[in-house]
Amino acid sequence: MIKAENIHKYYDDLHVLKGVNIHVKKGEVVSIVGASGAGKTTLLQILGTLDHISKKDTGSLLINGTSIPDLSEKNLAKFRNQHIGFIFQFHQLLPEFTALENVCIPAFIKKTPKADAIKKAQELLDFLGLSHRYDHKPNELSGGEQQRVAVARALVNNPELIFADEPSGNLDSESAENLHNLFFKLRDEYGQTFVIVTHNEDLANLADRKLTMVDGKIMDQ
Repeated sequence: MIKAENIHKYYDDLHVLKGVNIHVKKGEVVSIVGASGAGKTTLLQILGTLDHISKKDTGSLLINGTSIPDLSEKNLAKFRNQHIGFIFQFHQLLPEFTALENVCIPAFIKKTPKADAIKKAQELLDFLGLSHRYDHKPNELSGGEQQRVAVARALVNNPELIFADEPSGNLDSESAENLHNLFFKLRDEYGQTFVIVTHNEDLANLADRKLTMVDGKIMDQ
């Protein structure tokens, strides 16, 4: 599913990622842990195609056999929309739209017919226990509900890959536990592959594999 080799990232003279190698199999849930500043989020953003690797001539990133550095910006945006979902610590819902409308946005970008997009969004919100929240705006939802809407939005285009950056970092302990359990339920139900950056040891230890980053490198596989 993901095959990244010799991934480097520089910000001016700051060497953030120092030759990272990571392989993730389809249907795996992989957690990435480490101290702040170790490079976890930078790696996640590169694997998720939100950022570019440095030293393109030496590093490689394949997702489902597609060489990401070789895609044009237009094709990269299309690939991201069709194959990848994102869940962030802060849900990033658009406040002027309802829960249902927020979930539909990636499907509309994909040019999915409106009726099909709405049907899929409703199915996901129902699955996530939010059938009574279709028409509620984010400020009318609890933190846990907002994050579940964000999960539905990440899933609406049926992506093979879900990247999550501190997904439960802004939730109370009960909501965090519910979200953690949800990831594995989704994996079993829909077959998604998850890569999760987290400081939450409970979530990290639930994963099929836990990788530790130290100073820009993965120390164990």
